[in-house]
Amino acid sequence: MAHQHIVSAFGEELDQLRADVVQMGGLAEAQVGAAVTAIVRRDAAMARAVVEGDRRLDELQAEIEKKALRLIALRQPMAADLRRTMAALKISLSLERVGDMAKGICKRAGQLYDADPMTSLSKAFERMGKLVAARLKEVLDAYARQEIDGLLSVWSHDDEVDQQYDSLFRELLTHMMADPRTINAAAHLLFMAKNLERVGDHATNIAEMAHYELTGAEIAGARPKGDAS
Repeated sequence: MAHQHIVSAFGEELDQLRADVVQMGGLAEAQVGAAVTAIVRRDAAMARAVVEGDRRLDELQAEIEKKALRLIALRQPMAADLRRTMAALKISLSLERVGDMAKGICKRAGQLYDADPMTSLSKAFERMGKLVAARLKEVLDAYARQEIDGLLSVWSHDDEVDQQYDSLFRELLTHMMADPRTINAAAHLLFMAKNLERVGDHATNIAEMAHYELTGAEIAGARPKGDAS
């Protein structure tokens, strides 16, 4: 009975670790959405809230890391249990970087607000932001439900975010050449779009980590990538 109790307790700890990662993922997803909205609506207060809110993501990541390392040290998990523990740790690190990307977008917000609105570019940025946020939500839902098909779906559509970035990049260049006064603001928007592209990369990374956790195998084949600019 004692052995069964230990096994049961270990299973509960692993379930809690996954729940912690899912909670962190929800916050990271909200940060990305708020960052995009703050830029599109030129909302300085929302941008500041995203920058300040990043601290909570850092705290959650540190808590997950502490729990994961404690599990490894005390339980010495093997095979699937070790993969679950390591996946939680690695995914939390990826989510912490997603938070950094959202914060980075908002730290440049003031530079954009001082310039004249670039409506068409803002709409393109918003479309890209919504796609990236949807990818992040999709992969976190699949991780929470342990659904391999959902993970593979995110992974196989990796190129869609790249294509939107390439399109926005070309539109930004056209704007800068047509009106040199837009160069400064367009350069900041380009940096923000690059951060969104990186969030998309992290969503794909999470799909790969979660797939390995569930199957013990890498996803076969090379990632589908968009054409480089």
